[in-house]
Amino acid sequence: MNKHRLTGEKINMSKIAIVTDSNSGITQERGKELGIYVLPMPFFIDGEIYYEDITLTQKQFYEKLGADSDISTSQPSPGNVMELWEKVLKEYDEIVCIPMSSGLSSTCATAMSIADEYKGRVQVVDNQRISVTQEQSVYDAMYLRDQGKSAAEIKEVLEREKLQASIYITVDTLKYLKKGGRITPAAAAIGTVLNLKPVLQIQGEKLDAFAKVRGWKAAKKTMLNAIEKDLNERFADVKDKMVLGMAYTCSKEEAQEWKQEIMDRFPGYDIVEGPLSLSVACHIGPGAMAVTCMKKV
Repeated sequence: MNKHRLTGEKINMSKIAIVTDSNSGITQERGKELGIYVLPMPFFIDGEIYYEDITLTQKQFYEKLGADSDISTSQPSPGNVMELWEKVLKEYDEIVCIPMSSGLSSTCATAMSIADEYKGRVQVVDNQRISVTQEQSVYDAMYLRDQGKSAAEIKEVLEREKLQASIYITVDTLKYLKKGGRITPAAAAIGTVLNLKPVLQIQGEKLDAFAKVRGWKAAKKTMLNAIEKDLNERFADVKDKMVLGMAYTCSKEEAQEWKQEIMDRFPGYDIVEGPLSLSVACHIGPGAMAVTCMKKV
């Protein structure tokens, strides 16, 4: 990976800012290190509004999730979006905005309609990614900017490449899928007794079922096999440009073990890692693990 992809060092002086949201898993602190802007996602918890990584830490979120608080995801208000853009456009000529997948939230559609007011200075990318795949898009945007591309050109490349990514997630508990209406109470009860672990997939638009297996060992094997199949078939012609990702809502220790398993299975690949964004965690609960593959530009 090119050094400046991660350090954010500028090679040219084109004044393009990169804006994403906290669904990318990029924290406010990391955003500052990279020289990009991260819009925090809002959550309603027991009727009160919280902002990811501003007034709500990962730890607090999981405590509230575990305590069965009433949690719902929201989207940044148009006012908050415009406030950030106005601030950024005082220092930059253009903005490339990379929100979470349009298939998973209306955040992207809202940003696009607001961008119309900015006469082309704000390019909103609908590249249908989330978590570490969205994070990779941010690195790609930084790289393209440093290659001298304009905001419109960056949008074009990222949207062209958007579906060159695959995510598989295994859920540890069926409680949250039941709560969200994704599985019936009866299926959840049977699944819990049989220790069934649903493996889910995100292919661009939405979260879908992929497989049902018994126990974690089988679930991990299923996910790694699915990635291997994607690399050898779907992405065979761009295999040398693929990066892997590991995301989680489990403990850091378990996450590092999972990362090691991915590295052992796929030596020689770069791995982007981070906790799954809280908006995904709402639907799948704690203890989940994910693996992704995505093409870098």
